[in-house]
Amino acid sequence: MSFRFVKSGAVVITAAAALAVAGCSSSSSDSSESAASSTVAAKCDNPPQATPGPVSTAPLKFGTLLPETGSLAFLGPPMVAGTKLAVRDINQAGGVLDKPVQLVTGDSGDTTTDTANATVDRELAAGTQVIVGAASSSVSLKVIDKIANAGVVMFSPANTSDQFTCYQDKGMYFRTAPADVLQAQALSQTMAGDGVQRVSILALNDPYGTGLAENTAKDLEAAGIPSDQIQKIIYDPNAQSFNAEVDQVKNFNPDGIAVIGFEESSKILTRMHEVGIGPSDGKKVYGVDGNMGNALGKAVGPGLLAGMKGTTPLTKTSDQFHAQLKSVDPNLIDYNYAGESYDAVVISALAAAKAKSTDGRTIAANINAITNGPDKCNTYQQCLEMLGQNKDIGYVGQTGDLAFNKSGEPTNGSYGILEFTNKNTLVDPVAKYVKVKAN
Repeated sequence: MSFRFVKSGAVVITAAAALAVAGCSSSSSDSSESAASSTVAAKCDNPPQATPGPVSTAPLKFGTLLPETGSLAFLGPPMVAGTKLAVRDINQAGGVLDKPVQLVTGDSGDTTTDTANATVDRELAAGTQVIVGAASSSVSLKVIDKIANAGVVMFSPANTSDQFTCYQDKGMYFRTAPADVLQAQALSQTMAGDGVQRVSILALNDPYGTGLAENTAKDLEAAGIPSDQIQKIIYDPNAQSFNAEVDQVKNFNPDGIAVIGFEESSKILTRMHEVGIGPSDGKKVYGVDGNMGNALGKAVGPGLLAGMKGTTPLTKTSDQFHAQLKSVDPNLIDYNYAGESYDAVVISALAAAKAKSTDGRTIAANINAITNGPDKCNTYQQCLEMLGQNKDIGYVGQTGDLAFNKSGEPTNGSYGILEFTNKNTLVDPVAKYVKVKAN
């Protein structure tokens, strides 16, 4: 997610770091961004790898499986814009195998509907070799087997559930977002750095929510907070009311509350304010990438989010990139996962160009290499020219140097700490980032 936000100290985390070292955060006197950068260690010694298929010179066709409706619809526009911009840039550079890239758009919906399956069926029938999406980890899990069995690449710009690292996906699944084991560390370190000693975690009941809640609780304990001082509540995101859960939190009387959710977070935060435990009531409240966006600010009462902090996968994307996205969608108000979506398309196209084939399995077999070569390049056109010179490229895109591991996910992750103003918006100061390269 690409936001600009407010004062906070720079935090550096590695996958093996103990959260007890809360003192590695430092304060800053100027309005600047804070990023917790992380290194991902591969969990699987031998994850499945794709076997190249027959050579195909058919036009490369992308499908999108992105949220146009449902609980994550607010995340859809920047991801769609990033995908469309990438296709435009690729075609302006000559396409893939001298043919224009095609795009078939589709809605992922959410877990309450079967929209994703219908979209995937339509896009597979249309001959797509790469499907970009889904945003929701739960939605991806509903269709990943169908896509992988069809020999089509599934490339998510936003899935963060740890389940995908070792998933038996035939080597056909990839993501540009780092796994949530790292976001849990960033979230826990932020809370520990704020001096929180008694914590409530409210998390939606899906792989994203439960996984992030579990890892956050573990990391808080590693930071020195006793387990009996950590309350974990898993809720149904489709419930009509969250009064009971919020009342449980109030009765526990924590000094820090983490809300791990999506669109329904606005209802939870509104109820928290009604009972006097919201961020504007002086309580330390924290969000995550699923809800920390300007869309959340628009969904609640004026000033209700003032002081709320949150973590999100964050890389520095340029004003020029934002302007290009605006040329695709002038109504964009956030840039959540736009860079990750853009890079998913470009990496896939470069893999096809490297293999000289648009067969899905062959593209999958070349994706990891595209991000790991010693000859660095930053744009599709530059990378394509270097491939023509038989160079071993390492694409460094809008989300930086991803350096995929064998599981097809980034080995470099960067996390930002966001904060809402009293106008329910995220501040836009000069950006400041801290990054750590993979071991």
